[in-house]
Amino acid sequence: MNQEIQATPVVAVKYDAGGSQPKQTIIVDNSGDKLFTTIYPNAGKQTILLLHGGPGFPDDLVEVAAVLKDRFQVVTFHQRGTGASPCSSNDYSMDAYISDVEAIRKYFDINRFHLWGHSWGGLYAQIYAQQHGENLLSLFLCCPGSGTGSEWQQTEREVMQLNRSKCTPRQWAKMGWNNLLGMLGSNSAYARLFTQVMHNYNDDFMGTNGAGKNFDLLRAAPINKTRPQILKYPLLQRQPAPHFKITIVYGDRDIYSASKNFVLHRYPTATVHWINNCGHIPWLHNPVDYATVLQQHYDMIAK
Repeated sequence: MNQEIQATPVVAVKYDAGGSQPKQTIIVDNSGDKLFTTIYPNAGKQTILLLHGGPGFPDDLVEVAAVLKDRFQVVTFHQRGTGASPCSSNDYSMDAYISDVEAIRKYFDINRFHLWGHSWGGLYAQIYAQQHGENLLSLFLCCPGSGTGSEWQQTEREVMQLNRSKCTPRQWAKMGWNNLLGMLGSNSAYARLFTQVMHNYNDDFMGTNGAGKNFDLLRAAPINKTRPQILKYPLLQRQPAPHFKITIVYGDRDIYSASKNFVLHRYPTATVHWINNCGHIPWLHNPVDYATVLQQHYDMIAK
């Protein structure tokens, strides 16, 4: 079901001679659902829209934005139902998610833009690219979710195996218990679950468990209600010759294993990078190499 978009007119932004300005936060309305949006304005520059992972767990992606904001206009937002983006419609369909990107694009009067997505956000980006590829200048998939339907189920199995391998029996039992409570609607149980998940993801790469994440922003509803929508969404189509550049990045010790082949097969013309000494969060695990790959992608487009 396509959702009608009611985009609020853009508020004029004043720029200094240098173009780049401090970030601003704006609430974008999409038919009553509110999207907490951050923009790093940069006059006359192309826009990059960043899609965080999850679902249900927002990330402002400040480290990624910092690498890009001086040469591009960067936009991020808390996805529907997460953080400061209440979802009054209770609609977590893929069409609703896609309509959010369209609402933000229209709010800022953007014709074509670069789309960047991490993990679940990388799958979100692929779904958007399949529906609205005409709006894209490029697609950057950072450790992306591997696909919808049965492909999503395979990635879930891989993630479960990774988490189990990183846990003691007691930690694994607590993860199971918190997952059950989360499925019943407990935000705090999911916060405890994801605290352990982040510890597992960062193990061997960095010293902090939560990597500075605010688990108070995590919400059970988008976690519980988005998954069934991903499972019932048709398998994504192969894209043998898209008109826009695609870069795919994985850590050499990513949480995804064999399911990565779904993505690599889907985009045969993509440039693929494997970042050494890195897990699922490359801008934290190996920030120097990740920044190099990121810059290479956008530098090649700018030439």
